[in-house]
Amino acid sequence: MSVDELRRKVDALDKEIVRILNERARVTHEIGKIKTAANGPIYVPGREEEVYRRVCELNEGPLRDDSIRAVYREIMSGCRRTELDLHVCFLGPEATFTEFAAREQFGSSMEYYPARSIARVFVEVDRGEADYGVVPVENSTEGSVSDTLDMLMEYDVKISAEIFMEIHHALLAQCTMEEIKVVYSKPEALAQCRSWLTVHLPEADLKPVASTAQAAIIASKEEGAAAIAHKMAGRVYGLNILHSSIEDLAKNVTRFLVLGGHIAGATGTDKTSVFFAIPHRAGALYDALVPFKEHNINLANIMPRPSRKHPWEYCFFVDLFGHRDDENVRKALDDLRENSITVRVLGSYPAARMPGG
Repeated sequence: MSVDELRRKVDALDKEIVRILNERARVTHEIGKIKTAANGPIYVPGREEEVYRRVCELNEGPLRDDSIRAVYREIMSGCRRTELDLHVCFLGPEATFTEFAAREQFGSSMEYYPARSIARVFVEVDRGEADYGVVPVENSTEGSVSDTLDMLMEYDVKISAEIFMEIHHALLAQCTMEEIKVVYSKPEALAQCRSWLTVHLPEADLKPVASTAQAAIIASKEEGAAAIAHKMAGRVYGLNILHSSIEDLAKNVTRFLVLGGHIAGATGTDKTSVFFAIPHRAGALYDALVPFKEHNINLANIMPRPSRKHPWEYCFFVDLFGHRDDENVRKALDDLRENSITVRVLGSYPAARMPGG
């Protein structure tokens, strides 16, 4: 076939694809009306993971599975938009890693807006101003995000999903490397690039700020300043990418939580997050954790936080594999309540794919 003949074939395929996409949107719109009438959530992460899994099983190439997932993320995002305008709040300002994580989860057809703090994201979701919120909860090299854990204790919002995203830091500036006098970023990002900065910018002052995006804003206005941020922040704030991927560890992954008003249904590959407080006595934590072993439940994570009510008393966050409606999880939680002052299920949701998994 000639190039012109092949292009006509592509045009015909595009016409058919657009027709099928709109037919899919009409069907999902009808589903959305039924869910709205039943007061059910429009965004169902378990169902979306099922779609991803199915279409990847159907994929015979030459497109890679990651490409198929990316295409279907946008298809589902666009179809969701025909059902309802969903508002997603993220830890801002614009061009933070949290915004990119939110867009990776929901696609480009949602209404996104930033909040000045993690606490404000929780407020927006709790008040119903945002349908969903996205916040960081832990990093593979720097550990847990204390503000997020504290807000999970304070607000009665649910964890609807989790997102894992590889974090690649870029050095952004309007000046040259030789002219840099100060580097701005959030404390975690500075820590994740500590060795690189020691070697390449040993004389520069390192100044922590609230977010990587705020660092980019400052660097765009201050002479001799640079920022460590997502490379796309350079495009947003008019900065040059002087170096990419300057993080000290190649496998630098941050876990984000999607906050909402519903607990997702079981999918068979779920996690459950639980918050509990225990009495201040010897062996209390051991007694609290024994039920998970007895009911054969694997814990993905356990994070302590000081109680905000009683000095020197601690609360604990546990991520476990399984859904709260699974019989063994339900029995373990019942036993946990017998050994704890407070137990609250924060959410059950599909276990997310690790980057490259």
